[in-house]
Amino acid sequence: MATGGDGPQLWAISDLHIGYAENRDLVEGMRPGSDEDWLLVAGDVAETVEDVRWALKTLAGRFARVIWTPGNHELWTHPSDAVTLRGVARYDHLVEQCRDLGVLTPEDPYPVWEGPGGPVAVAPLFLLYDYSFLPPGCTTKEEGLEYAYGTGVVCTDERLLHPDPYPTREDWCRARVAETERRLAELPEGLPLIPVTHWPLHRHPTEVLRYPEFAMWCGTVLTDDWHRAYPVRTMVYGHLHIPRTTWQDGVRFEEVSVGYPREWRERPVPPGRLRRILPEMADPQG
Repeated sequence: MATGGDGPQLWAISDLHIGYAENRDLVEGMRPGSDEDWLLVAGDVAETVEDVRWALKTLAGRFARVIWTPGNHELWTHPSDAVTLRGVARYDHLVEQCRDLGVLTPEDPYPVWEGPGGPVAVAPLFLLYDYSFLPPGCTTKEEGLEYAYGTGVVCTDERLLHPDPYPTREDWCRARVAETERRLAELPEGLPLIPVTHWPLHRHPTEVLRYPEFAMWCGTVLTDDWHRAYPVRTMVYGHLHIPRTTWQDGVRFEEVSVGYPREWRERPVPPGRLRRILPEMADPQG
């Protein structure tokens, strides 16, 4: 349920993981505060195309505009999914599903929010990761993976997220970063920006991970300066399952993830609450 006042509002959520019945129920209960509200969905809706489509169709029927970018779970070729596409073909299929539902994706023109706090360009970005967030003491991907496998903390992507036709996930990541830089350069000069990604643009949110080696699957140093290089108002992301607000170089970073039931049951706040991005809340630093 959305709360927080009258008038149009821009909300965000991620890591819905509706394969869990409790999380599907949370999506059933999500409603806008007004008929003009937008919703940003920053990845990890589900593992199967059918579930992704159900969730986005449900939300698109309630919000004036829904904007989605994929997480790693949507990109898995999961044994339980009837759709067996891999890599770029799977991503393209998900984009087609979204377009059928009227949901915007990273492949569409970036919309401009004209409501309170606007105008602001909202840019769903699909960037992946390239193993450059290395564990302490490691200097190469190979060293980092050897360390991670030694600890037993290894992302399931290593088995289910295929980069086809790219040779590696990092090759796919670098191609996505280059294409996204081209797209961002085409935005009108000075227009504020809200990037929406599954993986954070900067490494600092991973500093609180219980298992630091998992950071390798959480982003790329290629985007470390994007929050300064572009006129970013707020950076929206998910993936870590640690919903919170942080600041880097004066820029607000919002993690908007729901996470798994075993995680959100331990939190004092009710699960599945949408995070308001605009109009902005009071600045906790000010």
